[in-house]
Amino acid sequence: MSDDKSKIVEEMKKMEYEPLLPAEISLIKWSICLGVGLLIMFYFLSQLLFPGGH
Repeated sequence: MSDDKSKIVEEMKKMEYEPLLPAEISLIKWSICLGVGLLIMFYFLSQLLFPGGH
């Protein structure tokens, strides 16, 4: 197990840093905004449909 872990560490040290592409940054932003927006929407929807449950 320790041997596998050391191999992984060595390989990660060899990897070069790659900055995110603009398309990847855009996808990350859209995903976060969509997730937060859906959480807010579902919270208020549950308040509306199940008022006694909160």
